[in-house]
Amino acid sequence: MRCLVTGCAGFIGSHLAEALVGRGAHVRGVDSFTPYYPRSLKEANLQDLAWPSGFEFVVADLRTADLAPLVADVDFVFHEAGQPGVRGSWGDGFADYVGHNVLATQRLLEACLHAPRLRRLVYASSSSIYGNAGVYPTSEDATPQPFSPYGVTKLAGEHLVAAYAANWGLPTVSLRYFTVYGPRQRPDMAMHRFIEAAFDRRSVPLFSDGEQLRDFTYVEDVIGANLAATGSSVPPGAVLNVSGGSQATVNEVIALVEQLTGRRVLVDRQSARAGDVVATGGDVRKVAEVCGWRPVVTLEDGLARQVAWHLGRRRSARGQQRPRVGAST
Repeated sequence: MRCLVTGCAGFIGSHLAEALVGRGAHVRGVDSFTPYYPRSLKEANLQDLAWPSGFEFVVADLRTADLAPLVADVDFVFHEAGQPGVRGSWGDGFADYVGHNVLATQRLLEACLHAPRLRRLVYASSSSIYGNAGVYPTSEDATPQPFSPYGVTKLAGEHLVAAYAANWGLPTVSLRYFTVYGPRQRPDMAMHRFIEAAFDRRSVPLFSDGEQLRDFTYVEDVIGANLAATGSSVPPGAVLNVSGGSQATVNEVIALVEQLTGRRVLVDRQSARAGDVVATGGDVRKVAEVCGWRPVVTLEDGLARQVAWHLGRRRSARGQQRPRVGAST
């Protein structure tokens, strides 16, 4: 089995590439090291993948690179690459979101039309496409109403994926992720910031009153959903929620971080930011029926694992020289 994982140096992509290699797959990982957060953190994500014989790394920008050679010999494409984050998608930053989330997706889909071995393309979408949904848990039948430019671009990517499935029979599936957390989480995400602030004994911004509800999904459960989505029973163009079923307020997460770290999280309360939704919650009955997938990691267990990862990283030698991975194309 040969697989392409885009965004493989990122939080979810690196976990997915490791899982595939561990199952005996040959994995071609692609990343362009966009400057959303430090490249050194992404290179650290790749360390366990640096030398396995079943892993090949390519530095390439999906907006401009020749994608045909990347997909010509693969059975599965996992499209994890994209420009993340709600707050940066406003104003002049929107162009980057259109390029990385819409144009790159369309170019990859076009290349996949001519990939003779392709059995499935799995697209990483987001619960952000729902915006402030009227019903929780939200099913895939709810009308999308993105509340941020980021959500708009992720929905546009979904529509492209569905259009290529409907017009060309391309075997695609879109997975709508709900607030993914765990080891290697991006440094701009709430759990990462709260844990680091606790260990550093410094304050961290908390937007709004902290009563926002989120449905948290542990990264290993997300990887399981990606693997399950490759099954032959998934109809082309399917859209599926990937939700952990662990709803909690931000304040409750802070209290849990304090319990797990034994430190207070000092918060600097600030006003709500544009694009932040009040609540998220995903109905996973459809993905259970289609793929046989259900989340298994509770918020308490998953967050304990993430705290342990932060602590281990802090205890490791700082400034340790890491080998650089990959070659440019």
